[in-house]
Amino acid sequence: MDHAHGRAMAGFAGRAGQLAHDVHAVFALEQDRRVGSGFQGHQRQSRSGRGFLRQHRGASASACRWRQKKHGPQALGRSRGGFGSKVHCVADALGNPIAFTVTGAEQADITQALALLEKAAGAQTVTADKGYDSDALVSAIQDRGAQANIPPRSNRKTPRVYDKHRYKARHLIENLFARLKQFRRIATRFEKLARNFAGMFSLACICVWLA
Repeated sequence: MDHAHGRAMAGFAGRAGQLAHDVHAVFALEQDRRVGSGFQGHQRQSRSGRGFLRQHRGASASACRWRQKKHGPQALGRSRGGFGSKVHCVADALGNPIAFTVTGAEQADITQALALLEKAAGAQTVTADKGYDSDALVSAIQDRGAQANIPPRSNRKTPRVYDKHRYKARHLIENLFARLKQFRRIATRFEKLARNFAGMFSLACICVWLA
């Protein structure tokens, strides 16, 4: 009876030791996964001798590259108004949108003016606010056979003459943004990626054209 009891106790001690080793291995694996450090050569063996849990250091770098390719640009940036994005848009004489671009909030308005000007071919007059007062932009507008109706900045040494009566029509672009912001997903950006937000903005522009 004592001999059988001793063998049972020995077997229980062996199984308890194996269980403690397995629990330690699983705990070490979960801990390394949590901190994201990765480890090499750590492998828990099953009772048949084959490993079924493995992690190596090279997986984290490849996963980061995969995420960058999958996600894409977000067009987000920080400005005085906060962290967000900016939509640059050009409209026709009736206030309908023609083209737009999405950038980070830190981008100045003048940086997207030439790209939008290319999509507004055939315009006779280009009206914009003081943020677009640039000699290069005015020259580009005149080279296309159009007239630049942009008020000069206050720090210009030689102020440029502009048509104040025609400049009053600039409220059309402001009215356009007011109509577009009636869509909740335009007034507040919910999309993470820039292409998704641009798609929602295009859908809102289609609704404006069909209204």
